[in-house]
Amino acid sequence: MSTLLNPKFGKYGGQFVPETLMPALIELEEAFVASRTDAEFQKEFNKLMASFVGRPTPLTYAKRLSEKLGGAQIYLKREDLAHTGAHKINNALGQALLVKRMGKKRIVAETGAGQHGVASATAAALLGLECVVYMGSVDIARQEPNVFRMKLLGAEVKPVNSGTKTLKDAINEAIRDWVTNVRDTHYLLGSALGPHPYPTIVREFQSVIGTEAREQILLEVGRLPDTVIACVGGGSNAIGVFSGFVDDGDVELIGVEAGGSGIDSGKHAARFGDATKAKVGVIHGTRTYVLQDADGQIAETHSVSAGLDYAAVGPEHAMLRDNERAFYTSATDEEALSAFHTLCHTEGIIPALESSHAIAEVIKRASTMRKDQIVLVNLSGRGDKDLNTVINETAKNL
Repeated sequence: MSTLLNPKFGKYGGQFVPETLMPALIELEEAFVASRTDAEFQKEFNKLMASFVGRPTPLTYAKRLSEKLGGAQIYLKREDLAHTGAHKINNALGQALLVKRMGKKRIVAETGAGQHGVASATAAALLGLECVVYMGSVDIARQEPNVFRMKLLGAEVKPVNSGTKTLKDAINEAIRDWVTNVRDTHYLLGSALGPHPYPTIVREFQSVIGTEAREQILLEVGRLPDTVIACVGGGSNAIGVFSGFVDDGDVELIGVEAGGSGIDSGKHAARFGDATKAKVGVIHGTRTYVLQDADGQIAETHSVSAGLDYAAVGPEHAMLRDNERAFYTSATDEEALSAFHTLCHTEGIIPALESSHAIAEVIKRASTMRKDQIVLVNLSGRGDKDLNTVINETAKNL
């Protein structure tokens, strides 16, 4: 195991991969470590983050939502306003620049909600790389606009029809491709999971969210927030915003998982919320909490939001949960859809269904807090991609 960076988060993380992938992981780690002290790399990355991605993204005071709930003052970190419509572009662009540094010409990526696929295709188009995106056929059906965007950007979208035909299975196929073509291909992993060094690399590229949010909230209100809330699928947007506050013990960190049809229904993706199914295991090269059935097989998951529909969570989140530095709860499909409509009506912002899970927790929590308390929410993406899903779900309830 390589040792340039710490490969573990407590007892989680590590590198559980075929021997054929170890040289690629070592090469990636070396390139990433070198890039951190390379002035030219940092200059190019920071320039593109400003001129192409549109950073810094704004901090928005949700005045009408705060007044409606009658409690804490709510601020939104607007990752929905980043180029491509979500936080995913931060990591995709960073990794794509590492691909150039390593001299590779081809990337493969997985996607659930489609935002990481769009971000990967965007970065590939910008830098002249070949891009193949694997996506479960279930997710292709519910994220049709993003599939078209990926194709417009020149990426090949490969449907995955195995297993549950969702994110887990897309990752499986992307890894198979990577193993087969490891010499000239980089796996551009989109979340804070997978084998070392991916969780660290993704966290570092997404830490821009927390760095900006910390500076902005101090400038806006003169102090740190009482609570920071973000949705958690694999965990990249959450670990990004948490990183800006994790050393501040007085700031409460809350991650919101997909409660699906309810924990008791078994149809959910709440890795920390279901004590009967959530067990420590190994999946996609890392040791973490994984939803498993009685035989130890990966359990089927469900969420109205494709980006949260995954059986495991990033290893750093597992450590933060064990250490009680961060706390994790869940929101059901119904609660997320209600929060989606609430934010639309009160703030004129259409959030992604993933982000709506975080808003659902704000709606539950803010009204119980004092008016002088502050909640910061990472609004990880915009909801254009989810309009078909919302239309269909609304029709069911008419």
